[in-house]
Amino acid sequence: MSSILHILKKEVITAFRNKRTIIFMLAFPLVLMLVLGSALSNAFDKTVSVGEIHVLYKSSLDKNAAPYFHTFQQYAEKSDIHFEKAGKNTDGLKEVKLGNADGYAVVNGRGIRLYTNGRNSIKGSILEGVFSAFTDQYNLAAEVMKTAPEKAGAAFGKVKNNYIQTESLLPKKQPGSMDYYAIVITTMICLYASLGSSTLIAGERIRKTADRLIAAPVRKSSIFIGKLFAYVFVYALCIALLIVVSKVVYKANWGDHLPLVCLLLLTEIIFSVSIGIGVSMFSKSAGARAILNIFIQLASFFGGAYFKIEHAGKLQALLNLSPLTWINQAITKIIYNNDLSAAIPVAAANLCIALLILLISVTALQKREGL
Repeated sequence: MSSILHILKKEVITAFRNKRTIIFMLAFPLVLMLVLGSALSNAFDKTVSVGEIHVLYKSSLDKNAAPYFHTFQQYAEKSDIHFEKAGKNTDGLKEVKLGNADGYAVVNGRGIRLYTNGRNSIKGSILEGVFSAFTDQYNLAAEVMKTAPEKAGAAFGKVKNNYIQTESLLPKKQPGSMDYYAIVITTMICLYASLGSSTLIAGERIRKTADRLIAAPVRKSSIFIGKLFAYVFVYALCIALLIVVSKVVYKANWGDHLPLVCLLLLTEIIFSVSIGIGVSMFSKSAGARAILNIFIQLASFFGGAYFKIEHAGKLQALLNLSPLTWINQAITKIIYNNDLSAAIPVAAANLCIALLILLISVTALQKREGL
């Protein structure tokens, strides 16, 4: 046990003395989060700006009905619906077709005829809803006038200040750009742990220290376990710092179940470290890094690390093969849907694959004469 702790301590100190570890595991992802989160913020903006709505109208209402329409205009103005009376020589339909007006209303004692521009369906729908509301209220006033004329004004006594109101059924249930990239960049960096762990055994051979380790009174299993725990600890600490900085500085939303999210990320680190060890055991160091780089880039691309992939269609099968897709979806469900059960299958898959690879690697290492 003491030999394992000694190897673990030595590997941790060596890792943090390497400036490239700090730069790549902390500085690089933080800069990437800032750049992508800022540059692609519009891609996550689901709001639609309608702007002001311009309505031409022609009214032939009598003196009893005209005040009600005037009251309606005043309150509609507060919702940026602006009315302009059409002149005698103004062709309202032509103005709408040319896009100079969003709608043209002909108001008389028989009702309201509304003409809208089909090229802007949003504004047209708003106008239809607003005029429909006015018509319903006016019809109510007309019925009241027939039975109790003195109470007709009460029908318009409580006119809404805002004719247009929106309310989200699931407010703030979708990640913004910074929230999204905080998640996907963090999981991508976890995957890069495989590159570092690929030198777990091969690094000793490159530094010509493998023979000295074998000659020392330390079992191969102790060397392997000590190095494995050291790499997991180093990368877990870097990821924890990355989460803290993104949460404090970038105000990224990591939800109310951060301990569970961290445990899920820990299983990904174990998975990544085991992948690196497994590849390095059966290929040369240069070949191992090339294989891992290709694997990481493909997994990152299809896992949405660089840009969000929606409505993938036939590509969905490829997206589902990426380990980043699994964990990103699980973390998103935990944070935004409070679906804690989403962590179980992903964590189980990560640990089972890691255990299988580590067992194969340990068996292969024991059969070797050296490291």
